[in-house]
Amino acid sequence: MSAYAAAVRWRRQPAEPFVDGRYSRAHEWAFDGGARVPASSSPQVVRVPFSDPAGVDPEEALLASLSSCHMLFFLDFARRAGFVVESYDDEAEGVVEKRADGREWMARVTLKPRVVFGGDRRPRRAEVEGLHHQAHDACYIANSVRSEVRVEDSAAGLAEP
Repeated sequence: MSAYAAAVRWRRQPAEPFVDGRYSRAHEWAFDGGARVPASSSPQVVRVPFSDPAGVDPEEALLASLSSCHMLFFLDFARRAGFVVESYDDEAEGVVEKRADGREWMARVTLKPRVVFGGDRRPRRAEVEGLHHQAHDACYIANSVRSEVRVEDSAAGLAEP
């Protein structure tokens, strides 16, 4: 078993009355390795200037977390299979929808990894799909959410069919 921690810090600014809803949602995330990340509500949810568009919002963080977890497992499974990955880029997208009970949720996440392979041993398309399937099954972030997680990959440097 593993345990993780993250600190989330927000402070009201002296000129903000707070009770009228006119306060900044900008805050900071701090992690055990020393990384500090500016964060905020999404400007799609709370308008600027009460949101900070430069900050990472929780919706983006969920996408990045799912994408990162998938990528890390994919890289490891590719390595174990003897493939060399030169680069991996993902432009993940998420869709928030309203449920029947009126609550909103991240209904779908689509990972769009573009993987470039190098080295002497190149995977075939089916092997790349298998690596993505393994990565998805192993990713404990994906295993922790109810959202549908799709993978729409593209790959370069594959073996000839």
